[in-house]
Amino acid sequence: DNHLFTVVITNKIENGLEAETLLHNYGITLNKNAIPHDPLPPFKTSGVRIGTPAMTTRGFKEDECRLTVRFIDKILNNRNNPAVLDGVRRDIKTLLDKFPLPY
Repeated sequence: DNHLFTVVITNKIENGLEAETLLHNYGITLNKNAIPHDPLPPFKTSGVRIGTPAMTTRGFKEDECRLTVRFIDKILNNRNNPAVLDGVRRDIKTLLDKFPLPY
């Protein structure tokens, strides 16, 4: 019903700013975002905002969106494991190569 959604991520990582920065380093762009009654300040936040327009512009369908969620989860859960992160980076690149940005 909407083109974006917010997700509470403090069960996986300290705050939204850390998640935004970490995920950006691996090719996933999203924004830190406050959640209702957020206990963290606006410059950190407890959540992230994921927008679907960038995904659908590339041609992503349901399977690719699910895969992206798995990438996000794997990165957040393994942020201190370079071997896992390197593998995820390769998997993300493989996916993005199949769905180049339109010109």
